[in-house]
Amino acid sequence: MAERFSDQEFVESVVKAIVNHPSDVRTERTVDERGVLITLHINPEDMGYVIGREGQTARALRTLLRIVGAKNNARVNLKIYEPEGSRGPRPRTDRPTSDRPTADDLDAVKL
Repeated sequence: MAERFSDQEFVESVVKAIVNHPSDVRTERTVDERGVLITLHINPEDMGYVIGREGQTARALRTLLRIVGAKNNARVNLKIYEPEGSRGPRPRTDRPTSDRPTADDLDAVKL
């Protein structure tokens, strides 16, 4: 028979597999009237691996966690702890710059 993972063990095992500092991975599990909240603490250097490009990895992890929770009849949410003074979101690099034409510039060129 397959071993059943708890939601907290699931998060820890997946995150430890994708970060460079697995010994720094720690989770806190709290339960209230809204369901289960798992707070994930990781090394700040590993934040990019857990969040992923445009949040895709974090979104996938939350989706899988909801499925694990649903199997146990629980609503499970994931919060990724970000310490005070951390970098926060980086500016996007695919935005138009002053030397690249924008859609408004192209509309003005049309005859």
